[in-house]
Amino acid sequence: MTGVSSTVRRIEPVSLAAVWIREWIVFVYYWRTRTFAAVVEPVIMLVAFGFGFGKLVSHVEGIPYIQFVGTGAVATAVLFSAAFSAMFDSLYKRRYQRVYDAMLAAPVDVEEIVTGEVLFLGMRAGVYGVAPLLVAFCFGLPPAPAMVLVPLVGVLTGIGFASLGMLFSAAATTFDDLSYVISGVITPLFLVAGTFFPLNRLPGWLRTAAQFNPLYHCVELVRHCAFGLRPGADVLHVGALIVFAVLAWRLAVWRTRTRLIV
Repeated sequence: MTGVSSTVRRIEPVSLAAVWIREWIVFVYYWRTRTFAAVVEPVIMLVAFGFGFGKLVSHVEGIPYIQFVGTGAVATAVLFSAAFSAMFDSLYKRRYQRVYDAMLAAPVDVEEIVTGEVLFLGMRAGVYGVAPLLVAFCFGLPPAPAMVLVPLVGVLTGIGFASLGMLFSAAATTFDDLSYVISGVITPLFLVAGTFFPLNRLPGWLRTAAQFNPLYHCVELVRHCAFGLRPGADVLHVGALIVFAVLAWRLAVWRTRTRLIV
């Protein structure tokens, strides 16, 4: 029985549910401020870029620019809500509130803490990512049946970036350390993803580098859901997001364990 218990049910559903319940209780208490920040910022970017550059560039790749930006802003909302929440919240809970230490005193281990948090943040990011799409509808984006897949794309992408945020948080000592991540990682990922301009105008080496950007794959999937699915390419995009999410999750578990378990 000892061998079975150590290999089966590596992540206990009850412990995972306990992490979820705690996250939900906290979210219910602060949902107004967190939802406002996560939703309004991408919408403002959508309106500003859409009407700003939209006056200079009417169409991009045969798509009205406001609709091009609207579908790209979905990925922006997912990135911001997942990565930033994971970085700052988890650092605060680990270093200042000692929430994770209290969890470890219960029958919850590090893997269940990280998994529960990134799943919750990923699902929340998938919901937030729909907001720019709804705004784009108001500016002429035609609804398409495949758009029902957009929240799923957002959840998958959100899980990956929430895991990445927890990884960076576990490597940081203070909030100031996260400035390096925002400037050196998040901003380049945000800019080189095809969100506000097509990548085919960039130098060849930069277009190649963009293929390793998870946010680029999210943008492509959202646009394909809106303007026509491409099964062959979409399978590769989904595969890239899955690989990214699994790799970032495992690294987040490893780095968080080194921080919490001495």
